[in-house]
Amino acid sequence: MSRGLAGVLIGLVRLYQLTISPLLGPRCRYWPSCSHYTAEALRVHGPLRGGWLGAKRILRCHPGADGGIDPVPGGPSERLCREDPELDEHYHHRDPDTSSPDASSR
Repeated sequence: MSRGLAGVLIGLVRLYQLTISPLLGPRCRYWPSCSHYTAEALRVHGPLRGGWLGAKRILRCHPGADGGIDPVPGGPSERLCREDPELDEHYHHRDPDTSSPDASSR
């Protein structure tokens, strides 16, 4: 059941990417873009957690946001960041421990 719901939600994201996104132009401040992040989160984590991660990302993406590299936790984009030295130096690892000195820059 949840696979089917994830598929429907990914289809809606894809519909947005094909119809609305080209009209708006590139506006996302993050890599991967919010729509790609949401689709990946839905594929990796399913409709509940993936939908929650996607919604949180969309709310973080606004004109005042710093943006940057923000991969899906546990997804292919995170593995890519960890394997590529150029990406890794710009990637802020999102660890659950928010008491680290680097946590304020996230």
